[in-house]
Amino acid sequence: MNFDGPTAADLNAIEAEWPLIAAELDVLDAEITIINAADHGGPSPLDWCRLRRAEARVTRVAVELAAQPAVRKAVA
Repeated sequence: MNFDGPTAADLNAIEAEWPLIAAELDVLDAEITIINAADHGGPSPLDWCRLRRAEARVTRVAVELAAQPAVRKAVA
């Protein structure tokens, strides 16, 4: 096992994927908001809209990353 921490290539891959990671965190945040809304009468239409927007962003960012050959090499 290597306990030296991430390599430069690992850090570059994380950096390249960061927009997708951030978009997925937005989805998680929207889902948590919907779950917590159950205690306050249920999610509002705005809560559902926020979730759909976050999910759409994940799709857009994933497509953008897949279209970048350098990113695919760094991640693979």
